[in-house]
Amino acid sequence: MSDRADDEEEFETPGEIRRITAPPDAAGSRVDHWLVAAWPDLSRARIQGLIGAGKLTADDAPVARAADKVLPGAAYALALPPPEPAAPEPEAIPLNVVFEDAHLIVVDKPAGMAVHPAPGSMRGTLVNALLAHCADALSGIGGVARPGIVHRIDKDTTGLVVAAKSDAAHRGLAKLFARHQLDRAYYAIARGAPHPRSGTLATRLARSREDRKKFAVVRNEASDAGKEAITHYWTIESFGQRAGESAGHPAASFLECRLETGRTHQIRVHLAHLGAPIIGDPLYGKGRAFKAIGPHAEEAAAAVAAFPRQALHAAILGFKHPITGEDIRCESPLPEDMQTLLAALRRL
Repeated sequence: MSDRADDEEEFETPGEIRRITAPPDAAGSRVDHWLVAAWPDLSRARIQGLIGAGKLTADDAPVARAADKVLPGAAYALALPPPEPAAPEPEAIPLNVVFEDAHLIVVDKPAGMAVHPAPGSMRGTLVNALLAHCADALSGIGGVARPGIVHRIDKDTTGLVVAAKSDAAHRGLAKLFARHQLDRAYYAIARGAPHPRSGTLATRLARSREDRKKFAVVRNEASDAGKEAITHYWTIESFGQRAGESAGHPAASFLECRLETGRTHQIRVHLAHLGAPIIGDPLYGKGRAFKAIGPHAEEAAAAVAAFPRQALHAAILGFKHPITGEDIRCESPLPEDMQTLLAALRRL
């Protein structure tokens, strides 16, 4: 996701009609691409769906296809239907609340909890817990299954998630995410070590053709396929030596990653691409056995093999409060299971 200008930028209000006049420099652009740039809180998929439902007009004439070219000078109008009532049931699930006020809430999510309902995880989600904790005070912009949800982390990733209690807070948070104006730090424990040890990886990510559950780095640098993904990473600590390799090839490493963009599985894909898949990752770590040498190698290998999830933790979330302007910085300590894994690796 790239930075976008403020010109005519708005954020979603249930049941509203958005209006925008196409400038001359938009001529020749796809209409869905142009509207995503103009309204960053609306995803391309949502805009395409609204166009398919006949919700977009240009000079009062329906726009038939998302791929149609922008007509410079035309007055576009996009009708946003009001969200349906939230379907998930409130559940009295204990939450570790890190910050909360009348506008938003930051929660330290445990492993095994999905952020929102989806096939196979309809109950026990963060949304179910928030519905009970916040009663009716959740933004409706996320729609039926995702009230209050502005962003998400994977079910088995631990750490900080912010949710909006009001539509105004949701719009403001969406704007911060679109412009990369949040400080987000993750800690990961990986097999091997990335090469180079620290740096920035900027690629495009697209859904894998071999496995639709996975995402992959687009190999053709000139391609516009997929979405831009930028991860800054540092090696905090490395452990032991990888068996069968020359000196200087660690068996494992402890990393800090900071996101400039927030794509699905971004850190998991990027670290695997750098040759350091996250320990316990069921999608991107398969086929890469942990191999170390030393007197405690078997003990470390057993700890790695027993780790039940991807060793990834959303540790820091900082942002300017979208309503009050207050500087918010939330931190979550490394969870006990990752601390135990680090202790075993440090004995290598």
